[in-house]
Amino acid sequence: MDAPLYAKSGHQGTAMALAPLAHVLYSRILRHAPSQPLWRNRDRFILSNGHASILQYALLFLNGYGLEIEDIKAFRQWDSQTPGHPEVGHTSGVEVTTGPLGQGFANAVGMAIAERNLRERFGKEVMDHHTYVLAGDGCFMEGVSHEAASLAGHLGLDRLVCVFDDNGITIDGSTSLTCSDDVAQRFSSYGWNVIQGGEIGEDLDALESMLLKARSHQGQPTLCIIKTHIGYPSPDFTDAHEAHGNPFTAEHVSRTKALMGIPDEPFWAPDSVVDEYRTSMRSHGTSLVDEYEANVRHADHREIFDRCWQKPEASSIESLLPDFAPDSNLATRQAIQQCIESTVSELPGLLIGSADLTGNTGVKVKTVGAQSKQLPTGQQVYFGIREHAMGAAMVGMALHGGVIPVGGTFFVFADYMRPAIRLAALSRARVVFVFTHDSVGVGEDGPTHQPVEHLASLRVIPGLQVIRPADSNETKVAWECALAYDGPTALVLSRQSLPISTNGDAVRFGAETIIDVDSPEVILVGTGSEVSVCVRAAELLKTQGVRANVVSMPSIDRFEAQQQQYKETVFVQNVPVVSVEAGVTFGWSAYADDAIGIDRFGASAPGSIVMSKLGIDAEHVARRAAALLQKKK
Repeated sequence: MDAPLYAKSGHQGTAMALAPLAHVLYSRILRHAPSQPLWRNRDRFILSNGHASILQYALLFLNGYGLEIEDIKAFRQWDSQTPGHPEVGHTSGVEVTTGPLGQGFANAVGMAIAERNLRERFGKEVMDHHTYVLAGDGCFMEGVSHEAASLAGHLGLDRLVCVFDDNGITIDGSTSLTCSDDVAQRFSSYGWNVIQGGEIGEDLDALESMLLKARSHQGQPTLCIIKTHIGYPSPDFTDAHEAHGNPFTAEHVSRTKALMGIPDEPFWAPDSVVDEYRTSMRSHGTSLVDEYEANVRHADHREIFDRCWQKPEASSIESLLPDFAPDSNLATRQAIQQCIESTVSELPGLLIGSADLTGNTGVKVKTVGAQSKQLPTGQQVYFGIREHAMGAAMVGMALHGGVIPVGGTFFVFADYMRPAIRLAALSRARVVFVFTHDSVGVGEDGPTHQPVEHLASLRVIPGLQVIRPADSNETKVAWECALAYDGPTALVLSRQSLPISTNGDAVRFGAETIIDVDSPEVILVGTGSEVSVCVRAAELLKTQGVRANVVSMPSIDRFEAQQQQYKETVFVQNVPVVSVEAGVTFGWSAYADDAIGIDRFGASAPGSIVMSKLGIDAEHVARRAAALLQKKK
């Protein structure tokens, strides 16, 4: 209660009701080591209803994860270790960044997939833990939870335990305003084991018994349902929706503390209690880690297991990548499949899959089995038509560690995955999103499946590496750069076949001049399939006596990381620039004097015809370049 009051912001009601459960989890159930918070075999705990962050911060403080009472006092303040919602990498002991409801639940499914795959492949000596997730009504109303729960039940992820805080309250009021789902029946139909805990929110032993039963269940994930009372034991706001998002006043806090029989002073935390809690949990954690280290020394496949947690050696990856003949003509979605398959031997942590588009998107690996309940060692994950769950689960896999999650779908469906993509960037999760069918070149499927605004929308996400390669050579380097990047990457690939136009190096620098003439009069810059259009346009201009450089710019964010001196060798001062991209022109004004793009939705017709009709062809580019030169003169 004190932290939201101090901050004049926050959600104390859920945290109050769940304090006994959280205490039982951390002190009696979780296998964790506060002094080594990144110990590989720790149980993972995810607070999916991240608005109740003060609950997790209180437990991290008590357990000795590095938070002190001053950090609790700084709740929701600038540069504090206790932000409004938990952030991985920011606060020790936080596993994933939660806040958008349902995402944390789906992250937990991904973590459970990663744990089981590593355990079954390398043995219990090196990986043997549970994933616990705490979720509320809001998490289960969000659609991503339906997809993720269905996937988890189908895969039989029995190391996954979810506690559903059934308090019947949302910000607007009672859940009866909006929802009449039977959550127990819903999860049972997904193939989950369901435990009805009932009114045990204040009974520590009953909570422990429920969680131990869930932990020991085999063959299915488990949902524990407990009925709690938001805001308990406040005499003013127990079971009231006002306890959800509005801090209590000082008077309300005082009345609650009086009822609890504790001193009416802010941030009361007796040293004796805190010290004993920390001493006990640190000792417990140290014993767990020591036991693990003793066992892991003699584990089979230890060396390969360790490699799963490390970045692959760039030299090893490069030496395995295929060489593409100068006259080859592959779609970049086909090239990425060859690149992935050729490097599998150096990627023991690879978990790769698709949302029902495995062959279409180039993420099919012939040498690994399909992940399933019957074959948990499988590294090919069939996510089904569940883009929401796939995106969030891959973030969970990456943050679990030990795996490289790669997932493919059509580029237009990045809309379904945007919350997960954004959280991947915020979390610096090493996820590779493979998006194919990247333009109106999709053709006959029409505007519903033709992404025009998507490149611009992904480029504005901070920390997301976006690469749209021009040909097979750039795709090869893009795969290298994705594996080396400390964060998420979006590989944006073509459906249609593309000629070899580059040597691939443009990806390393973000942009590179691939046709370099003396004293250029104009620069044509393109990305993806439009680079070959620029090459043909430059040839047309040459017949007209116009000297044109051609620049391939597969990654704007990588280009922006270069030194200014290099940038000026690509975009030569006082030379006009024409950009060409089969998408909206938003953002190109930073580089181009004239931007050729598609500032409308596409159309249903063969892809080459749609491209031509919308101005993405060499003749149109050459005319626009000539007109720009005339205008400059």
